[in-house]
Amino acid sequence: MSGMEQIGRVLVLSGGLLLFLGITLILMARIPFLGRLPGDFLVQRDNVTIYVPLVTMILVSILLTVVLNLFFLRR
Repeated sequence: MSGMEQIGRVLVLSGGLLLFLGITLILMARIPFLGRLPGDFLVQRDNVTIYVPLVTMILVSILLTVVLNLFFLRR
């Protein structure tokens, strides 16, 4: 496999990953409760806002773990 072919594959894979990420971000905005779950912390002071979506991060992590494990077990 030549060097240019490898670079082409990396670029196609990167483009697909960016497309998937973009679509995911667009669809996540349409889920009303995501980011506002109990356990997601929001601290607002004068000029500072700190947001820590702890429960949302755990939920997304579990979901991605299950999906990726199912995907890689089929290979």
